[in-house]
Amino acid sequence: MEFILVIFLIGMAGAFISGMLGIGGSIINYPMLLLIPPLIGVHGFTAHEVSGISAIQVMAASIAAVWSYKKGSYLHKPLIAYMGSGILAGSLLGSFLSIYMSENGVNMIYGVLALIAALMMFIPKKEGNDFKVDEVDFHKGIAVGLSILTGIGSGIVGAGGAFLLVPIMLSVLKIPIRVTIASSLAVTFISSAGTTAGKMVTGQIDYFPASILVIASLLAAPLGVKAGQKISAKYLQATLAILITAAAIKIWSGLF
Repeated sequence: MEFILVIFLIGMAGAFISGMLGIGGSIINYPMLLLIPPLIGVHGFTAHEVSGISAIQVMAASIAAVWSYKKGSYLHKPLIAYMGSGILAGSLLGSFLSIYMSENGVNMIYGVLALIAALMMFIPKKEGNDFKVDEVDFHKGIAVGLSILTGIGSGIVGAGGAFLLVPIMLSVLKIPIRVTIASSLAVTFISSAGTTAGKMVTGQIDYFPASILVIASLLAAPLGVKAGQKISAKYLQATLAILITAAAIKIWSGLF
C-alpha cells in the first residue's frame, strides 16, 4: 500500500506541473521515481524501468492537459504538425536505441538534455500579449530538425521531450509563452506515443506502477492547466527554469 501511495503522489506532482508549465512531467517524475522509492524503503526502479514507466505517464498527462486546452486559442496547429512529425520519428528511434545503453548511459543522456534545457531557459526572451495564434510564424526547417534530435534523446530516457521543446520554442523559434505551453503539450503527446510504442516492443515497461501514474496524471493534469492559466507568464517561465535547473543538478550529482 505504501508503494502505491508513493507512486500515486509522484504521478500527481508530475502531472500537475505538466499541465501548468506545458511539460510532460518527466523532468519531475524521472528523478523522483529513480531516487525517492529507495530512500523510503520501498521497491526501487532501474533507469530502464523508470524510462518505460515515464513514457506512459507522459502520454497520459499530456493528453489530459491538451484536452483541457481544446477550447482555448493557444494551440498552434502548424507548429504541432511540423514538430510532432519530427519528434515522433526521433522518439521511435531513441526508444529502440535505449535498450542497448547502460544504466549510467540513460541517466547521462537525461542529464545532458536537462542541462541544455536549463541553459536555454536563461536566454533573454521577448514576450508580448498582443498576438493572434494564426499570425505566429516560425522556421519550419529548424523546428523539424531540432524536434528530431529532441525525440531521439527523449525516446532514450522515456520523456516526451517537452522540457527541451519548451525552451526551443521560446528561445529559438520565438513562440509566445502561452502558445508554447499549449502546443508543446500536443507535441509531447505525439512524442510519448512513439516512445511508449518503442518501450513496449523492447519490454522496458513495468505496467503496474505505470497504471498508477496514469490514473494520477488524468486527475492532476487538468488541475495544473487551470492553475497555469491564472499565473503570470513571467512566473511560469521562471518556475520552469528553476525546475529544469534543479533536475539537471540532481541527476549530474548522482552520476559523479
